[in-house]
Amino acid sequence: MQVKNRVLCIDDDENILQGYKRTLRKGYDLHLAVGPEEGLKAVQEHGPFAAVVSDYAMPVMNGVEVLRRIKQISPATVRIMLTGYANMENAIAAINEGSIFRFLTKPCSTESLSRTLDDALEHYRLVMAEKELLEQTLFGSIRVMSQILSLVNPAAFSSTSRLKFYMKHLAVELGLEGHWRFELAAMLCQLGCVTIPQETLAKVVAGQQLGAVEQEVFFKHPAVGSDLIMNIPRLQAIARMIAGQNEDWDSASRALPEDIAVLGAQMLHVALDFDLMSQSHPIGTSIRLMREKGQAYHPAVLDAMSKIEHLERRMVIQSLGVSDVRISMVSDEEVRTRSGLLLMAVGQEVTKPILERLISFSRTVGVIEPIRMRVVQ
Repeated sequence: MQVKNRVLCIDDDENILQGYKRTLRKGYDLHLAVGPEEGLKAVQEHGPFAAVVSDYAMPVMNGVEVLRRIKQISPATVRIMLTGYANMENAIAAINEGSIFRFLTKPCSTESLSRTLDDALEHYRLVMAEKELLEQTLFGSIRVMSQILSLVNPAAFSSTSRLKFYMKHLAVELGLEGHWRFELAAMLCQLGCVTIPQETLAKVVAGQQLGAVEQEVFFKHPAVGSDLIMNIPRLQAIARMIAGQNEDWDSASRALPEDIAVLGAQMLHVALDFDLMSQSHPIGTSIRLMREKGQAYHPAVLDAMSKIEHLERRMVIQSLGVSDVRISMVSDEEVRTRSGLLLMAVGQEVTKPILERLISFSRTVGVIEPIRMRVVQ
């Protein structure tokens, strides 16, 4: 869908809307809505729109309230108010509550409205271009950092690709927008593990009992990672997700938290525990054991995770030489050099950097072969 020139006009007077249709048809993908309720329905069911033009004086709710609600549904949509009541009070309310782009008074010439719409569409284009650049640049940078960390600390970051897959699945099932935020949280949630001794991490991955001191050190890692990420601009919400990744859900409510950081933390909590359990149990058993914990998890998030089974790929285990290992295979055992250096942890997915590392070490110091790999059937 080409959003860049989609314009929605809302007015309770159908004659005015037909006038828009006659005069603004060229250059715009124009949509009309009679009254506020029809306008809100159009944004919810047929959006997004690059710009919305709303009349002020309408029954049921005025234009300020309409634009305020549209802002909640589609924050990026540029909002324009058109009114015959040009007083300061209306203008201030529209700006403060509806965050309008322009405030136009009736009668408004076609030329003036067209110029305003052109400015609004250009503003939308610039905002979306900046947003896309930020998301792609940020996501790409974090992905590179995550791949580097998986090379230098395989035990801590062996689950990254799985967690990323689980978080995206949860976001889709829960109908959330901005999947990249939850995938970033998955890639960064183990960042604090760089402070934990390898021996302790190995116990965690193997499901072994930790001593009191080891438990204390391990359970501090979310706070450590969160503190590091909090310093990165625009990642504060993700930092809060990571800080709360081990916190149980303390309510019987099935409603999703409005705070995106609280919701993301619950999603991480479910994804992390599911990942740990599914290493030693079938998917159905893992979900059942998690349900038996009572209110440890948000019920809607756990329900969404239970639908993962139909997405899981069927894998077989093969013993391979390094030359036969391919990207996307998953290690079924630790992969070490002949001198004992850990190259891959159990359950770690082969990425391009990891494959190149395996080949380099195989050609120089040697890698213990064959390697048990899980391969998609």
